[in-house]
Amino acid sequence: MLGLLAAGSIFFPGIFLASKQILEQLMGWSEVDAVVISARLVSSLQAVMASSAGWTIVSSCRDVMEDRHWLTDAYILFATPYFCYDLLAMFLCYWFRLRVKGHQEAGPDGGSVRTAMLGFLRREVLMVLHHVFMVAFCCPASLVWRQGRGDYFQGLLFLAELSTPSVCLGKVLIQFQRQDWLLHRVNGAALLLSFFCCRVLLFPYLYYAYSRYASIPLYRVPLVAPWQCNLGAALLWPLQLYWFSLICRGALR
Repeated sequence: MLGLLAAGSIFFPGIFLASKQILEQLMGWSEVDAVVISARLVSSLQAVMASSAGWTIVSSCRDVMEDRHWLTDAYILFATPYFCYDLLAMFLCYWFRLRVKGHQEAGPDGGSVRTAMLGFLRREVLMVLHHVFMVAFCCPASLVWRQGRGDYFQGLLFLAELSTPSVCLGKVLIQFQRQDWLLHRVNGAALLLSFFCCRVLLFPYLYYAYSRYASIPLYRVPLVAPWQCNLGAALLWPLQLYWFSLICRGALR
């Protein structure tokens, strides 16, 4: 257990730092571009790994409640440090952008760092709360409270990351002002489709899949599901709906 946590704690920051050094020293990119692109690269890599693990788990589980796959707990342990790393990476992206724009809060003194951190928290409050919830609640819920049952559903949750590479690519294209490229439009369509299928429809499908397994009406599933499942869905699904509305709004511009 500790070995996987340690591996994840080293792997994700290590890829970020290695990518940043390569982009700066070998390709001559600016520090801010190297930081932002490296953060997007790590997020996309984690998404590919999570989606691959999710597909492997889902495709191997015949019984949605009782079948086990070793990847389930292993990837949860390995990926949990990613959310801590990602908070730091997002703050670094925010801070370096402020430095480029010449904002006062991007200065080197401690007070300026605190000011930048407060600005980051105000701007990214939902994402920060999401990541904290994933580490503080979803990780123990997945490893301890479910007591080794429902690997199939955990695999489906991993598949939610399938939309992340499109999110990252879209932000990179916007960063380099390539909104007029055909790739940007194709990626936007892929983002809408993947986010809707893998995040918006995910939570209703989880309840539907359990209703079929237990042979009960769909409306009764929240009454028999563990409270941890209902709480997680109640907090995470509205976030997905909100973010999807932002994606749709951006697509209509």
